[in-house]
Amino acid sequence: MNTRLIAGCMSGTSLDAIDAALIRVEGHGLDMNVEVIRCASKPLGSLGKLLRPLARQRRQTSQQVAKLGSMLGAAHAEVLNELVQGEKVDLVAVHGQTVFHEAPLSMQLLNPHPIARQLGAPVVFDLRGADLAAGGQGAPITPLADHVLFRDDKHTRAVVNLGGFANFTWLPPSRREGEEALRSIRGGDICVCNQLLDTVSRRCFHKPYDKDGKRAMRGEADEDAHCALLAILKMQAEAGRSLGNGDELTEWVDVFFNECTGHDLARTAALTIGQVIANAVGETDQIVLAGGGTHNQALRREITDHAHAPVCLSDDLGAPAQYREAIAMAILGGLCADRVPITLPQITGCPLTAPVAGCWIYP
Repeated sequence: MNTRLIAGCMSGTSLDAIDAALIRVEGHGLDMNVEVIRCASKPLGSLGKLLRPLARQRRQTSQQVAKLGSMLGAAHAEVLNELVQGEKVDLVAVHGQTVFHEAPLSMQLLNPHPIARQLGAPVVFDLRGADLAAGGQGAPITPLADHVLFRDDKHTRAVVNLGGFANFTWLPPSRREGEEALRSIRGGDICVCNQLLDTVSRRCFHKPYDKDGKRAMRGEADEDAHCALLAILKMQAEAGRSLGNGDELTEWVDVFFNECTGHDLARTAALTIGQVIANAVGETDQIVLAGGGTHNQALRREITDHAHAPVCLSDDLGAPAQYREAIAMAILGGLCADRVPITLPQITGCPLTAPVAGCWIYP
């Protein structure tokens, strides 16, 4: 088939919602053209609260873990059913909920069978496992999807995802041909992002997140807290590894919780994260922001103020910022179906040719 409808799902480490996107794909492999049809989101709510202890490595029984995986599958099926609105999709790509990531080990919890049963379509999942087994970090896995979505003939672009952890993809001008263009793509994890901002909000304001960054905007950065956090975030950005469990920096909040007001602590976190992200991206013609963190006005302001290039949202390029990762999952699912490896050795550190990824469930 030259035209396919593909659905993608992502639930990030912030444990706030399942995001889903439906795309229409023309063509195959890396030459595919993508049109975003519509997007949907379902708050995790009480399920998110149940998942949080598991993600924090609190002891759980195998029964509890199995139940959480089943509940996640049912929740994914529900949001996907709302998304497709009765249309027949050709395949579904789901990331699952990351509850542990420290290469070479990683776990994206999900029971995919309810999805295949509900939608009557093949489901591809476990998109990181093949790269990990081949010696890679298994992350980031979105750069090739960014290449499909955001490549430009003449200019370089840096696509920055403001998720639980911030990561980026640097794209060369797409006039470069074939393997040369792919080898020139750079990217990687930068530093903790929403994970830390949300921790500040929960500790200081008893809210799951700082809506639109309004509380941070009312604060002033604390110099001591800024210097301490800057040193840690620089080490994360320079480490050259995928970030995960143990990198959330809750201890920084513990140290300065009684030294700063909540508003000042939130502004300090936004300032420092924004500064480190802007410096890590480096020189480029344009910075494209995506992910849930784009809603935080304080974070966006700090990135813009410290950036070395004009900054825009992925919305301006046809991909709603909140749903960029769900859109990316759908694209990666299409690449898996086309037998195209979805990771790049220069980004994940896989020492061999990247393997074809994904496990499949058929209805």
